[in-house]
Amino acid sequence: MKIKACFAALTAAVLTLALTGCGDTSAADKLIEKQTSSASTSSEDYLLYVPDTESKSYAEGIDAANDGFDVDLTILNATMTYSQVYDMVTNPDLYLGKKVRARGNFAYTTNEEGGEYFAVIIQDATACCGQGIEFVLKGEHSYPKDYPALDTEITVSGVFNTYKEGTYTYCQLLDAEMTI
Repeated sequence: MKIKACFAALTAAVLTLALTGCGDTSAADKLIEKQTSSASTSSEDYLLYVPDTESKSYAEGIDAANDGFDVDLTILNATMTYSQVYDMVTNPDLYLGKKVRARGNFAYTTNEEGGEYFAVIIQDATACCGQGIEFVLKGEHSYPKDYPALDTEITVSGVFNTYKEGTYTYCQLLDAEMTI
């Protein structure tokens, strides 16, 4: 019993720290309120916490607009860029139809059916993790003739869109323009 209570307190402390890191303490406040109102709450309840669905975006307050782009990832530092891309991938409906500009490394892959995918890979501040945004260039292009070498730094701009393949939803920039 003592271990279970210790685990519940540790879990609450970790979640409180994680949920207050961005300045919005409402989620942590709900956890604390729940903990104080029900002393018999099990530790599993804390692990099942899901943020309020009314929240639109963790990066909602960021003004990343620049030069006619709704989201210009080229003006943000590495940490904010990675965070903004993560938000775009996890909350894609908020960005549909927005003009986006991003800078990163060029990537290319194919699938088993022969489909080609082109992406700009954006690294976090320590360059240990990368998040990609697929893009489809405006007009007719063929690989490798019309594309740079893999891992070349590129800037891509286009209109944010999503599509489904199987059960997965993917993000992409349509009518994209690329500069090396």
